[in-house]
Amino acid sequence: MFDDDVTTVAFMERGAQQIARNLRRKDVAFLQTLVEQYQYRLVRYLIYLLGRRDGVDDLVQETWLRVLERGSSYDGHSRFEPWLFRIARNLAFDDLRKRPTFSPDSAQSEDCDPAALSPASTAPSPFLLAARSEDAQRLAHSMQTLDPACREALVLRFQEDLSLQEISIIADAPVSTVASRIYRALATLRTQLEERKS
Repeated sequence: MFDDDVTTVAFMERGAQQIARNLRRKDVAFLQTLVEQYQYRLVRYLIYLLGRRDGVDDLVQETWLRVLERGSSYDGHSRFEPWLFRIARNLAFDDLRKRPTFSPDSAQSEDCDPAALSPASTAPSPFLLAARSEDAQRLAHSMQTLDPACREALVLRFQEDLSLQEISIIADAPVSTVASRIYRALATLRTQLEERKS
C-alpha cells in the first residue's frame, strides 16, 4: 500500500511539472487540454463561491486568460488546482468589490434558487443527478445560507477534494482558520437539516 501512495505522488508531481513546463511555453493547445479537464470544476467552484450563476462564464474565461498570461508563475512543485482556484477566487472577489455592498467574508447571497446553481453541462454529472433528490435540494439551499468563507472551505474540501493546506493557499488563511470554517459550516448544516426534518 505504501508503494501505491509513493507511485501516486510521483505521478502527480510529474503531471504538475508537465503543466508548469507547458504553461511557461504558453502552449495554447495544452491550455485547451487544461480547459477540458478543469472547466466543469472551475465553473462549479465559482457558482458556489458567488452563490449565483450570473457572470460566472466571464470569470471563467478571464481565469483561463490569466492562466495563459501568468503561467510562468506556476512552478509545478504543488498541485495545479489550488493555483487555478486561487486565480479564479481573486478575479471573483475583484469583480464583487466593484459592487458597492460586497464583503468577501460576510456577503450573503440573495434570492438564491438552488436550481440556478447547476453549471451548464451536456451530460448530467453524478453531482447533478444527486442534486435532483429532495435531500440534495435542501442541502443546496442550506449551503447558500452559509457565510461565503465557510461555504468556500466546505466546497473546496468535500467537492473539490483539496487538502486543508491547499485550501489555506487559495483562501489566503491559516490552516486552523480553514479547519474552523469547515467545522462551523458542517455544524450549521447539521443544525439546519435537523430542524427541517422535524
